[in-house]
Amino acid sequence: MRPVINRVRQLRKERLMTLEVLAERSGVTKSYLSKVERGQSIPSIAVSASLAKALDVPLDNLFANAAEVADITVTRAAERKSLTSDDEPGTRYEGIALQAGDKRMTPFMLYPPHDAGPAPFRDHPGEEFVFVHEGFAELLFPSLTVTLGPGDSVYFKATTPHKVRSLGDGERATVLLMVSDDRSGADTPHPHMP
Repeated sequence: MRPVINRVRQLRKERLMTLEVLAERSGVTKSYLSKVERGQSIPSIAVSASLAKALDVPLDNLFANAAEVADITVTRAAERKSLTSDDEPGTRYEGIALQAGDKRMTPFMLYPPHDAGPAPFRDHPGEEFVFVHEGFAELLFPSLTVTLGPGDSVYFKATTPHKVRSLGDGERATVLLMVSDDRSGADTPHPHMP
């Protein structure tokens, strides 16, 4: 959790940006951004992608220090960093390969809630790849619902509004989520992320 908060503030200050400028460029309210920087709120992946675009950094730079970036990164299951607190309602995210440099997608382990009803649909630039590792999940789009089991996957344009939920009565599904960051807004690849 802390690396996200510290990196947003640090990256903003490195770019000599005021809170107002970053809020305007990212489409996030100044009050919400202030809460993120003070550790009172944790941004969703969609908001993080908007902040990364506004800060002109790859999405993973919000989660890891540039000095920690490496060419080969192994993340053991027990070493994944929780990016959301366990008691926070909604989807839980764990960072994977946060120190990897020059990658085109940022991977996360995702543990979606069983009830996605109150959560809004999210959309952001880039693409997403969802792979169900354990359990069953539904990927919800405004006009389509895709049911996924272990080994199933979906690749889609992240500009399509979407959300995900776990199915069944047991544990939450374990889902691998890969998020690309189209910071240019175009269909051509960016040097760090597509």
